[in-house]
Amino acid sequence: MRLLILGGTRFLGYHLAHAAAHRHHDVTLFNRGKHAVVGIRGIDTIIGDRNTDLGKLQRCEWDAVIDTSGYLPRSVKASAEALAAAVERYIFVSSLSVYKDCSVSGIDETAPLAELTSEQLNQANAVDTSGPVSAITYGKMYGGLKVLCEQAAEDALPNRVLTIRPGVIVGAYDYTDRLTYWAVRVAQGGEVLAPGPPQRYVQFIDVRDVADWIIQMAEQRHTGIYNATGPREMETMAGLLEACRTVSASDAHFTWASEQFLLGERVTPWTEMPLWLPEDAIPHMRGFMAVSSQRAVAAGLHCRSLDDTIDHTSRWYAAEEPGRRLRAGLEADRERQLLQKWHSTK
Repeated sequence: MRLLILGGTRFLGYHLAHAAAHRHHDVTLFNRGKHAVVGIRGIDTIIGDRNTDLGKLQRCEWDAVIDTSGYLPRSVKASAEALAAAVERYIFVSSLSVYKDCSVSGIDETAPLAELTSEQLNQANAVDTSGPVSAITYGKMYGGLKVLCEQAAEDALPNRVLTIRPGVIVGAYDYTDRLTYWAVRVAQGGEVLAPGPPQRYVQFIDVRDVADWIIQMAEQRHTGIYNATGPREMETMAGLLEACRTVSASDAHFTWASEQFLLGERVTPWTEMPLWLPEDAIPHMRGFMAVSSQRAVAAGLHCRSLDDTIDHTSRWYAAEEPGRRLRAGLEADRERQLLQKWHSTK
C-alpha cells in the first residue's frame, strides 16, 4: 500500500510512519522538514508547506493520505481538494474535542458537535499558518475548528474519508508529557501530590495502539467516523498512580488533595496537574474521560496493558530525554509548598 502522511515526524505522525514501514508499506512524508525522521528506514520525504506547496503532491498517486496536522478548515480543504484525484481515501485525525457537550459519560459518534460563530471562524482564518497555531489548537475554538476540518475533507472526497477522533494520546515522543509526568514523578518516590478524588476516571490511549489501528483501518479501506480512546475498562486516577508505582518499584505514597483546595491554590488543570479535569469548575467536561470507543473496538482497536504503556513511556524518557524538564506537571518546590499547606489545613 502506498501511503502519504501529512506530517509524520512528531508523536502520532512518527508512530504512524513507523507502523506503516513495519508493515512493509511504501511511505511518503510531506512536511516542512523541521524535525528529523529518526530510526525509520525506507521513508521518502517531500519537503513543503501544506498551505503553499501542495502542487508538489499532484505528480504522484497514493492509496491513502493520513492527515495528522489539519487544524484550520481552509488548510484541510486545500489539501483534500488537491489530493482528491491522487488518493483513494483521506484519513483525517480529528479529536474528541469535537463534541459539544461532554458532561455525561458514554457519548458516542452520534453526539452533537461543537459549533463556531462566523466571528470565531474569521478570527481563526486570520491566523498566520506559516507559524505555530498553538493559540488555535489549544484554545476554545479547537473543537469547532476540528468539526469544520472533518466537513472540509468529506466535502472534497464524499464517502472516501475515514475520520479518527482520538482521546488523550500518550506514550513515547509525547511532547505534552501528560502521562510522562506521572510516570517520572512516581518513580522518584516520596510523597506525591495527587488530585482527588482517587476514583475519578481517566481515559487515554497508547500512541502505538492508535497508530497500529489506523494503519490497519487503511489496509481494510474503512471509511466513516470512529472515536479512538481507551482502555476498554474504565481506569481511575488511583489505578493509574498505583500502576506507576508498581512499574517503577518506587516507595511513592500519594496525598489526595481536594478539588476545592487545588483550585483555591490556582493549580492549573491539565498542565500543572496532568489528566485532571475538575468537575465542579468544568462541568461540561465531566464525561470527557469516559467516551465510548466501542465502534472502534468492534473494528479491531486493541489497547495494550496500562503497565506496558507506563513502562514503555518511562524507558523512552530515560533513554532519550534524561533530565529534560517536563512540559507538564508541578515543579518540585511548588509541589512541596502545596503539600505543606494541605497538611496544615488538616
